Amino acid sequence: MHRQTRLILIVLLAAAIVGALLWAALRPVPVTAELATVARGPMRVTVDVDGTTRIREVYEVASPIAGTAERAPVRVGDRVIAGETVVAVVEPIAPSLLDARSRSQAQAAISEAQAALAVADSQLLQAEEELNYAQSQYNRVQELVERGVASIVRLEDAAQALNVRRAARDAAQSARDMARGTLERAQAALIGPGERSDDSECCVRIAAPADGVVLSVDRISERPVFAGQTLLSIGDPTDLEIVADPLSRDAVRIPENARAIVDRWGGDTALEARLRQIEPSARTEVSALGIEEQRVEAIFDITDPADTRPGLGNGYAVRLAIVVWEADDALLVPLGALFRDGDDWAAFAVHDGIARQVKVTLGQHNDRVAQVLGGLAEGDRVIVHPGDSVIEGVQISPAQPE
Repeated sequence: MHRQTRLILIVLLAAAIVGALLWAALRPVPVTAELATVARGPMRVTVDVDGTTRIREVYEVASPIAGTAERAPVRVGDRVIAGETVVAVVEPIAPSLLDARSRSQAQAAISEAQAALAVADSQLLQAEEELNYAQSQYNRVQELVERGVASIVRLEDAAQALNVRRAARDAAQSARDMARGTLERAQAALIGPGERSDDSECCVRIAAPADGVVLSVDRISERPVFAGQTLLSIGDPTDLEIVADPLSRDAVRIPENARAIVDRWGGDTALEARLRQIEPSARTEVSALGIEEQRVEAIFDITDPADTRPGLGNGYAVRLAIVVWEADDALLVPLGALFRDGDDWAAFAVHDGIARQVKVTLGQHNDRVAQVLGGLAEGDRVIVHPGDSVIEGVQISPAQPE
């Protein structure tokens, strides 16, 4: 009997072991997964693009005449005052050298003009003498008329003669001025390089057109310039704007007067900017991967004061996050929890430790989260990056115990 009892115990123990092994082999094994909670919070959708700062108003100073620009009186970085600071000095173009024939002709013209001036001087002297004589005759006849000795007709004849002589004197004076001008013109023809007449101005001095700082100088040293050639540029480095070039498909999403967050400019805090305009035409650019892209220029005004962005200057690189949509209170789900189920979006929600696939209606989304319009409620726990082992009804074990 004792032997039979021991056999029964051994059989029961073996059956228990086999049952335990079968239960361990056949029971469902929980799938370890990372979980996230659907919660409310602020959300922002942005278009991220590189940008470049530039001075809003740049004044280019050009030479008004052809000539020689003297060595630049200002340097890059110098501060200038509108209408006061001389930023460029241009000497008019020097006359060219005369060949032997031209010089002989010019000297002959001078001699001719001198002779004409001498004739004009003589004619003027003669006219003045005749005027003096006519004046004395008129005075004498006027005395005789007052004493009743001469007639009024004689006085009128003397007055007419006086007026004629006065007009002749004026004509002789004008002829003398013309002769002097002809002589000066003939003498000017002999002026050579490096010479100038006594009454001529040396140079044209150009003052700064606006307050600001010298941004660039075409060339420091003295050199010949032509009319309209740019000599230097002036601008206010604190009056900055930002130029960005988003893709055309992103540009159509940007609302009017869109807000932009400016970072990666070198400062500790981000700056605020506001869209001023988007250019109406796009341009074709080739990316680093050799892909043709259509990009459009967008211009932003920096709204932060200049003292909040020390050191930021013209042509500096920045990064713009252009806000195309934002909300202070949106129901959010991590983007990694979503996947496609046909044409719909879906997610695995965990209820009582079991995965349940639910259809999700989405609104806006960015690179981290998406706005939930339906299918999930606040507080729901969803599986982030579900793998192939996550299926409907499988038991879930959180990757990090709660």
